[in-house]
Amino acid sequence: MLTIVLIDDDPISTFVTEKLISRNVNEPCKFYKFQSAKAALQEIYSINANYLFLDLNMPEMTGWDFLDRFNTDKNEAQIYILSSSVDERDIDKASGYSVVKDYLSKPLIKKIIKSIFA
Repeated sequence: MLTIVLIDDDPISTFVTEKLISRNVNEPCKFYKFQSAKAALQEIYSINANYLFLDLNMPEMTGWDFLDRFNTDKNEAQIYILSSSVDERDIDKASGYSVVKDYLSKPLIKKIIKSIFA
């Protein structure tokens, strides 16, 4: 079973992402959903996720803050930034994090899901 963490303060975006992944991945998936990056950071190491989808613009702790505090030695999740921002500076900044596999625009599309989980 795949373990997938969704960190996004927008419940509609989280719902859409979860449904899209569920319908387009052949393996069973268990989802952990957090509306706060701070809350996710407190629990992430006990979850042992395969995949983590991270929004950038959130109150209290941003996706960038999460990445700065995330300990890759304690978790081997493949991290994908999932953002509505198409700002080149954000895309460039994301490429500076070795743990980030890709920068994806919201909403995810079927083709992208299939390539991630192939």
